[in-house]
Amino acid sequence: MLTVPVRQLGETERGAVERLLDLDPFGAAQVAERVAAHGLSWWRADGRIFGYGSRRHLEALCWFGGHLTPVLATPAAVSAFAELILSEDRGCSSIVGRADAVLGLWEHLGPHWGPARDVRPYQPLLVADAPPAIPADPGVRLVRPDEVDLLFPAAVAMYTEEVGVSPLADDGGRGYRRRIADLVRARRAYVRVVGGKVIFKAELAVVTRHTAQVQGVWVAPEWRGRGLAGPAMAAVVRDALRRAAPTVSLYVNGHNDRARRVYARCGFRPAGEFATVLF
Repeated sequence: MLTVPVRQLGETERGAVERLLDLDPFGAAQVAERVAAHGLSWWRADGRIFGYGSRRHLEALCWFGGHLTPVLATPAAVSAFAELILSEDRGCSSIVGRADAVLGLWEHLGPHWGPARDVRPYQPLLVADAPPAIPADPGVRLVRPDEVDLLFPAAVAMYTEEVGVSPLADDGGRGYRRRIADLVRARRAYVRVVGGKVIFKAELAVVTRHTAQVQGVWVAPEWRGRGLAGPAMAAVVRDALRRAAPTVSLYVNGHNDRARRVYARCGFRPAGEFATVLF
């Protein structure tokens, strides 16, 4: 039996949830953006937030929607969340967040949810709060509203390469294209175009009052190793700091030494470790 209450949280507890999210502004950014946009009403947010702790002292959170994301979850909270989640169908496509909590959840859930498609146990979480020292590529710019079709093939290539499956598989890519179009409309998608083709792309996939989280960084294969990525990322970081948030954050696969060197040149510093379990 659980000795500490675990329960689904509602809008009346939004203040307590936001205070906890503020304690981990980079690790909890994905959840914080959803709460800011939709509140805690699951039918609007397309997911639910579970809380660990008494009603007077909320200690940890767990978002359960398209992704499963623990926030400030101690081993005791991880065990309690796992016990509750095991009563649900999996539903989510990944578990992502701070590495200790994600891997702890997977230790509990793995025997019941079956094998994962991929487990990425070490993904450095990085943060920059000042413009990069290296020059920015003046050719990197925001994607215009009429350029979704230009960006989409590069986005599909990036997703397939990074995640290991095509975003076109389930619905022909309609849902993924809507997501890309939303980012373009929100002025959160960047490209470098040469000869009518995207050779670099990146998006501010998450934006909160604390941070803009970069995802989807991609360089066309034929342009890799030619010094494009550093100045291109410098342009993204500069614009994001100017327009979007006081910091820029991202997480990167630990084995991707080339990307980690680029981010270091752009002024990113370590802020912990993420892990991802993909289904």
